Amino acid sequence: MVLRRTIKNIVLSVGVWFFAFGIVYIANIQAADWPQWRGINRNGISEETGLLKEWPAEGPKLLWSATGIGAGFSSPSISNGAIYVTGMVDNKEKLYVLDLSGNIKWSIEYGKAFQSTPEARTTPTVEGNSVYVISGSGEVVCIDTDSQAIKWSVPALNLFEGEYGSWGVAESPLLVDDNVIYTPCGKKTTVVALSKDTGETVWTTESLNDHSGYVSPIVAQMGEKKEIITYTGNNVIGVDALNGYIDWKIAGSEISSPGDINCVSPIYSDSGVFVTSGYNDAGALIKISYDASQTEVAWVNPALDTHHGGVVLVDGYIYGSNWLDNEHGNWVCLDWNSGKTMYETKWNNKGSIISAEGMLYCYEEQRGTLGLVKASPDGFNVISSFKITLGGGAQRIQ
Repeated sequence: MVLRRTIKNIVLSVGVWFFAFGIVYIANIQAADWPQWRGINRNGISEETGLLKEWPAEGPKLLWSATGIGAGFSSPSISNGAIYVTGMVDNKEKLYVLDLSGNIKWSIEYGKAFQSTPEARTTPTVEGNSVYVISGSGEVVCIDTDSQAIKWSVPALNLFEGEYGSWGVAESPLLVDDNVIYTPCGKKTTVVALSKDTGETVWTTESLNDHSGYVSPIVAQMGEKKEIITYTGNNVIGVDALNGYIDWKIAGSEISSPGDINCVSPIYSDSGVFVTSGYNDAGALIKISYDASQTEVAWVNPALDTHHGGVVLVDGYIYGSNWLDNEHGNWVCLDWNSGKTMYETKWNNKGSIISAEGMLYCYEEQRGTLGLVKASPDGFNVISSFKITLGGGAQRIQ
């Protein structure tokens, strides 16, 4: 496997954020909050309006860039007029807080990096004056922005005797009501809820005797129930957010090859959950009953086996890139209801994707090209593109 520093892009009012190997690139500074992994709803969709539908030939104007924020795989969060991002320095993970002009306001060490791939990988989750992070070694931490100090820290991986895959812990905290959700897996439990105020354990699920994936979970409103949905090493599961009961699970072997690296957050819409995994696995839609008591695999399509970088659902179609090998992949569109492949197109290379106002923002990870693409099942129509010249990138071979 190759782990490469991929740019996680965040759409702002008329621009795009980028964070790449210790550099933040900003093309516009006026925007609504983007306070956690994949945005407000964790679906990669921005609610911004008034965005450019075409860029100048050289791309949006670079207003500023920032360095000195460590090495990592994190994407930045924006909340309360500040930027929050994590980075690794001297095998320690740190939270950096920047103002909207790119100046580092303050930073704080919060945990130990994972030993073999030490770059920080958690995207901060911001709520009010609290910032939540998870270290590569499985420490769940709450940082108070007023005092600029750690409010509480729980060595959760050790506490719950968790088990992870080859690349350690790669999860961004999910807040559901008054709880922080973390996925230690292992023989003792699978998913746990900690009090967001104190870090005390609220509930734990049963153990599925599994190891964690590299997925940040989502929460779905299903009737009156909130359902936490995630992809562990070998299972897609739905957990009752109130009490930690595992309502349903689908073995990964039913939709793809079991035991591979799962690192794409699910997408939920209209009683359906889309999951995908790279390495010649597949994308699949799981249909869930209204009370979350029954599930079935509606369809499986190997055309969209996303490596990493996410997928988005826009007007009934799923968009993302697939895996041909660790260095190559195409861009794909699937019909949500049927799973039909609408197109598979070569464009530079596989990479990250988000969406806003019916447009796709596609960042290919090999050459650093960002494309502005009309979201349409009729084809991958690149309206504008330019290259990001800042940032280095880190490559690891497994």
